[in-house]
Amino acid sequence: MGLKMDLHEKKCLPCEGGIPPMEEDEINQFLKEIDGRWKSIDNHHLERTWEFEDFETALNFVNETGQICEKEGHHANYELGWGFVKIIIWTHKIDGLTSSDFVLAAKFDQLG
Repeated sequence: MGLKMDLHEKKCLPCEGGIPPMEEDEINQFLKEIDGRWKSIDNHHLERTWEFEDFETALNFVNETGQICEKEGHHANYELGWGFVKIIIWTHKIDGLTSSDFVLAAKFDQLG
């Protein structure tokens, strides 16, 4: 019997389009596997905000998560300000959520 991999251990799979985005039931199942501070917005994208003590620390977090995006070939949207970073994730090719969006969120969760 094989061991179940945690989401953060999986690889983001490239999406070529032509598949439907996840439905609400599947989204709700995947939400249980990532940090509870992630929210599904209109079953379309994931959002989470991190707070930091200053701008430099927030910027460093953006750079660190950006390196994960590059490595995974799956890119998040960012809102950066003094003391906070908001990350928004969805699969642009299908304009909705796929399992790779939750994998990326789980990888970000490992940073704090």
